Amino acid sequence: MILSILAEGAEATALGLNATAWVAVGMLIVFAILLWAKVPSIVGNMLDKQIAEIKKTLDEAANLRKEAEDLKAEYEAKTAGAQAEAEALMDSAEKEAAALVEQAQVDTKALVARRKKMAEEKIAAAERSAIASVRAKAANAATSAAQSLIAAQHDATADRKLIDSAISDIGKTAN
Repeated sequence: MILSILAEGAEATALGLNATAWVAVGMLIVFAILLWAKVPSIVGNMLDKQIAEIKKTLDEAANLRKEAEDLKAEYEAKTAGAQAEAEALMDSAEKEAAALVEQAQVDTKALVARRKKMAEEKIAAAERSAIASVRAKAANAATSAAQSLIAAQHDATADRKLIDSAISDIGKTAN
């Protein structure tokens, strides 16, 4: 019964401190040992090292980002330059092609004109040759016809009269 009364109303204590007080005293002793062993400065130094490493990593990342942005700007400028150069080349090629087409048209017209002139000259030469050939044939035909007519109409007596007449004409002119 004594134990039960004690258990009902009184708490167990040691050196006048109950369990909660002993836990608080133990915590104070642990904190005092931690402070005496300089644990907070060790933890602080470890945290400072981690902060320095994180800051170093962030600085490296910022530098890498800056380099990447510089590279990006450089390549964008190169791309824009290349695109402008490609457009200039295309414009130049189109102008050159147009000039070539125009020159080809001019050359074709000149060639057609030269060929037409050559054909006209060949036709004119052929006409002159044909006319000369016809004239030669006509002269041959006329000569042949004249020979035939003279041979048919003149006999030896007519020839003597002509020869005598020609001789007398020569004699008159000689005097």
